[in-house]
Amino acid sequence: MTFFAKILSAVALCVLFAGSALAADAAHKLAIHVDESDPAVMNLALNNAKNVQSYYADKGETVAIEIVAYGPGLKMYTADSPVKDRISAMSLEHENLTFAACGNTLAAMEKKAGTKVELISEATMVPSGVVRLMELQEQGYSYVRP
Repeated sequence: MTFFAKILSAVALCVLFAGSALAADAAHKLAIHVDESDPAVMNLALNNAKNVQSYYADKGETVAIEIVAYGPGLKMYTADSPVKDRISAMSLEHENLTFAACGNTLAAMEKKAGTKVELISEATMVPSGVVRLMELQEQGYSYVRP
C-alpha cells in the first residue's frame, strides 16, 4: 500500500466514525450524489440540502446530510468551485451537513493535471465516492441525485 493510500485510508476511517456519530443522533439521513461539473446541478444539490434541513428543523427534527461528489462533480469541491462560497456558508449553518470528496477522482485529476489539485477546506476525502454512497445507503441514508 502506498503512503498516499495509507493516509487516505486513515482519513476515511476518521470521516466514517465522525459521520456515524453525527448520523446516530439524527432522526433522518440523506445522501446527495453529485457527478456533474454543471453549476446548476451543484446549486440544485445545495438547494435540496437546504430545503430538507429547513423542513426538518421546522418540525423540530434533525437530519444528517452528506453530499458526495465524484467524477466531474468533484469540481464542486475544488478551489475554483462555482459554489465554494455557498458551501462555506452552509457548513457553518448546519453541523450535520458534510461534503465527501472522492479520492479516486482526485488522484486521476492530479495525474492528468500533473500537479496537486486543491480542495476546499469543507471537503472530506473518502477513498471512493461510489463506495461512500453504498455505505451511506447501507447505514439507512436515503439517496437523491439532483
